[in-house]
Amino acid sequence: MDAEAELAEQIAVREHGLRHTLSRGQVVMIGLGGAIGTGLFAGSSLAIGYAGPAVLISYVIAGFAALVMVFSLSEMAVAHPAAGSFGVYAETYLNPWAGFVVRYTYWMAQVVAVGGEAVAVGVYMTFWFPGLPVWIWSVGFAAVLLVVNSRSVKNFGTFEYWFALIKVTAIVAFIILGVAAIFGLGRPAVGLRNLTGLPGGFMPHGFKGVWMAVIMGVLSFMGIEVIAVTSGETADPTRTIPAALRTMALRLFLFYVLALAVVVAVVPWMQVGALTFTESPFVKVFAGSGIPQAAGIMNFVVITAALSSMNTDIYLCSRMLFSLSRGGFAPRLLGRLSRSGVPTPAILLSGGGILIAAAVSKLTPKAYSYLFGIALFGAIVVWIIILLSHLSFRRRVGSAPLSVRMPGFPWVQYAGIALLSAVLVTMATDKDWWLSWIVGLPWLILLTVAYFLFKRRAPRSSSRSQS
Repeated sequence: MDAEAELAEQIAVREHGLRHTLSRGQVVMIGLGGAIGTGLFAGSSLAIGYAGPAVLISYVIAGFAALVMVFSLSEMAVAHPAAGSFGVYAETYLNPWAGFVVRYTYWMAQVVAVGGEAVAVGVYMTFWFPGLPVWIWSVGFAAVLLVVNSRSVKNFGTFEYWFALIKVTAIVAFIILGVAAIFGLGRPAVGLRNLTGLPGGFMPHGFKGVWMAVIMGVLSFMGIEVIAVTSGETADPTRTIPAALRTMALRLFLFYVLALAVVVAVVPWMQVGALTFTESPFVKVFAGSGIPQAAGIMNFVVITAALSSMNTDIYLCSRMLFSLSRGGFAPRLLGRLSRSGVPTPAILLSGGGILIAAAVSKLTPKAYSYLFGIALFGAIVVWIIILLSHLSFRRRVGSAPLSVRMPGFPWVQYAGIALLSAVLVTMATDKDWWLSWIVGLPWLILLTVAYFLFKRRAPRSSSRSQS
């Protein structure tokens, strides 16, 4: 353990300079904001189309994998707070190649995700401004969020706190209104007939449909790992991360399951499942609630959710590039910090990538599908590597005292790895998802070649710097 602890300390030192100003409340809201985005508000319609009312089982399965991953990750984050987070842990407890691949893959995944969110925001804005082009809103909101992230991490945390609070408040209100509709509080009761009384019953497409919806569930939870990345900029990570994790995990699970239960109970799943990714089942439910301007209010919330995810993902992208630069695997410029302790060059480069991804997603959907395939394949690979890193971490720390200990070790980690691996295999054999393998595997090969090129240059660079 001494050698690994020393290496982790060296990595933490090389990533010094970031400000430790995020509070516990901000970390909780950042975690919620990262995991509650268009994946819940819009993408859930695709999951419902796969599984029908049994989508609740799908999200419980996906939620299990997400919670095992984030608890394991947070255990390492408390022991070794670092901006590079899971990239650092993969480098320390697996090998440098894994750390390199994880950080670059995650950066690409988040860039593509933010590009998609930016386009979604533009589409949602046409609800009020149908005459304005989508790209104006996408570029405008992306520029604002880049400025927010470039100011200071405290500024980012404050914005994300309020963004996430709007989402959480809306979900709570949505659940209350939905329960009132189901049980007839103030209006005729909808009841629970939509859960089991429609053609096909509770599980209209069998377990295959439930399993396919798990893929969308895993995608929806992507971003929850941000809570560990914040450990490098949290005032007291030993106390803040475990406390925030416990609070966030319960809220996140309840929000997803209860909100989706309301959706499939109030609206027949065939209507919700027929929606496209850019339409929200939440807007549809609110529109039928009888509340004046309900659809407009919920559209505002969905836009806020997308902006919140964009804000968080820009933060994640910049910290991955910063960590890579400080590790010698990206240009030195990307490791520079502003006077307020923010990696501004890394933020701006990520912003450029986001705008390119947004343009590609709007102008040439086929090309964007290839980018999205890398993002999807890569994100699941990153989760698997996080769990593998944690297994190695625990073996090396042995019985040493830890501030946080993941219950059920190592069996829940094995279960999580098996579940995520099964999702990858399913994607390889399904016509709707096979593209992720076609582009994801070559991406990993490309990164491997790049890693060894960087590794060959590293000795020459270090020798020149010493001379």
